[in-house]
Amino acid sequence: MRIVSLLASATEIVVELGLEDQLVAISHECDYPSRVLDRPRISRPRFDPEGLTSGEIDRAVREAMLEYGSVYEVDTTRLEEVRPDLILTQAVCEVCAVPTPGVEELVRERGIGAQILSLDAHTLDEIFETILQVGDATGVPERAERLVAGYRSRLARVGEAVQHQPRPRVLAVEWLEPPFAPGHWTPEMVERAGGENLVGTTGATSIQLSWDDLAGHDPDVLIVMPCGYDLEESRVEADRHEEALRGIADRAIDSGRAFVVDGSSYFNRSGPRAVDGVEILAGLLHPDYFEPPSEGAEVWKDRAD
Repeated sequence: MRIVSLLASATEIVVELGLEDQLVAISHECDYPSRVLDRPRISRPRFDPEGLTSGEIDRAVREAMLEYGSVYEVDTTRLEEVRPDLILTQAVCEVCAVPTPGVEELVRERGIGAQILSLDAHTLDEIFETILQVGDATGVPERAERLVAGYRSRLARVGEAVQHQPRPRVLAVEWLEPPFAPGHWTPEMVERAGGENLVGTTGATSIQLSWDDLAGHDPDVLIVMPCGYDLEESRVEADRHEEALRGIADRAIDSGRAFVVDGSSYFNRSGPRAVDGVEILAGLLHPDYFEPPSEGAEVWKDRAD
């Protein structure tokens, strides 16, 4: 089978299922694992996000949607050249990755004889379901079932470690200019890690707010997790918006309970590493009861600053 992945989390699923030899092309955003990054890139954004602030990216996204109706374009010639049997895409967020409707239209217009599988997860259980879907579509359902069982076991271990501990009140910020509170699976990740998520609803879309909307919650813990940003980029964005972040979580910051995390790898993607994200959060929220993370997060602006 010849697989094209237009979604970073789908690429990770394919590799976890041991199917990387069947992966013939990937999207512009796919960056993990490194051993599959030599595949042809089938998509590209309509603007170069390199070096842009969150506010500049937000404006560029809105302009692309207004002008083109899409943030991304697909290299149709290259897609035809790789002769896919299966194309993995999504319809959860038209800003995060190439959306399913555009792919369906392209395949129909070009007469490409490929199955399109849309991986549309909004919760952790639905993430696991997408793994099973890919397993079924690629002929390895038992392998997918074993993977999911392992992920559920890891979540159960987290639950056992934190279930009897006080639940700190957590404010997570998924974008900074303008501020967004996370939705989909992220509030559930906070809850499963032993926290009380203050803003954002599991299974719902992320919501744009104002800094005034976020003020007054006085969280015990602040998590800065800009969508699509790695740890270093998240730190830069947090520093850029320090005044606003202090306005909504000054007590958490001064007590050393404000963290920046690698949102791109562990929180924003509907893939296997969301389980790592729950473990990271558990280590941040309950370091005495769950081993703190070795990577993917760090204290931001602690008292030593």
